[in-house]
Amino acid sequence: MPMKPDREYRAMTLAVSEAEKRIQSEFYIEGLATTFNQPYILYEDGENKYMEVVDRNALDGADVSDVILQYDHEGRVFARQSNGTLGIEPTEKGLFIFADLSKSVGAKELFEEIRSGLITKMSWAFTVADDEYDRNTHTRTIKRVKKVYDVSAVSIPANGGTEISARSYLNGLIEAEKRETLARLELAKAKYNYYFGGMKV
Repeated sequence: MPMKPDREYRAMTLAVSEAEKRIQSEFYIEGLATTFNQPYILYEDGENKYMEVVDRNALDGADVSDVILQYDHEGRVFARQSNGTLGIEPTEKGLFIFADLSKSVGAKELFEEIRSGLITKMSWAFTVADDEYDRNTHTRTIKRVKKVYDVSAVSIPANGGTEISARSYLNGLIEAEKRETLARLELAKAKYNYYFGGMKV
């Protein structure tokens, strides 16, 4: 899928549901675009796990105007807020999305692929307005989302997109942490050599 460098992408689950439909449609789907206050692994570099958590209030004031539902974040639009076929609702658990895929042949085909289990994941595209990073726990907290662009059914979960976003965000932090660790080791080594270098054991 195409990755726009100014946006971040995360994968979540997507499903057909028959219980408590928010839109009355035979072609109804729903899912969580993200969870709130539940840390998840954003990136692993072999030495550390870098975590991310979306604050419960991160979407307060975010631009969620006319979000669209696509496939792999490109091409045709299968549902959208402005015509009432897509809904976005922050809940205690996370950002809940629901859609009616009955308005076009393509949307109905997408529904059938979801219902048959060929497509089980979704991804959302967004930009961040405010975040913070805890270097002790290697955890990024998204405190405020600036804009949600789209939610997409995806053929392959957006792990690649998540990794790209993570690298974009974390590379500087990871390199800084490695430099500081190396500097501390060099300092400890220099101190050891100063105090004990001339001593014979």
